[in-house]
Amino acid sequence: MEIKAVIFDLDGVIVSTDEYHYKAWKSIADKENIDFDRTINNRLRGVSRAESLEIILEDSNKKYTQEEKQILLEEKNNVYKELLKNLSSLDILPGVNEVMNYLKSKNIKIAIGSSSKNTSLILEKIELSNYFDEVADGTMIKKSKPDPQVFILAADKLEVSPKNCLVVEDAEAGVKAALNGNMKVAAVGDAIKCNKATYNLDKLINLINIINK
Repeated sequence: MEIKAVIFDLDGVIVSTDEYHYKAWKSIADKENIDFDRTINNRLRGVSRAESLEIILEDSNKKYTQEEKQILLEEKNNVYKELLKNLSSLDILPGVNEVMNYLKSKNIKIAIGSSSKNTSLILEKIELSNYFDEVADGTMIKKSKPDPQVFILAADKLEVSPKNCLVVEDAEAGVKAALNGNMKVAAVGDAIKCNKATYNLDKLINLINIINK
């Protein structure tokens, strides 16, 4: 099936903000005396902020009200946004610019499909805001990955049928979301381990070979 659009996850595909997320969640967990390490942090990849908090709170003996949870979510996001001030175009991951330029040369539409509610801020910091034809993010959806809502929204905004879309993901939840949305998916990074993707890429630049097929 012809690929007419490529939808990119943001964190871990275009830019890596994992360390910022980890530090922000760690500050919240430490304040609440909850055990939190990188193994737990890895479970948060690809899911929403609210769902991430629920995972963290699994190790707490305290029962949190919705109001208390909302306060923690806001605190985490404030810490995270403060850390994002260090982000710049130097943090764009290898191969991104080359792949983007290639897709544009082939008139293939490109979009972001991310659960992050800070997508606009991140794209601005790395100077890629005007590079994507459309953006679908956590501020526009009610269901996070593995639900395909964010990818379906991106496809709708691009006016491309899901069957003609290829998603690029670095998390298993994102891979499942793409497949649930009847889209092909190329896995990078940790997503390769789930063995569910249509394609596995050891380097993002190899996406060009898939497009050329």
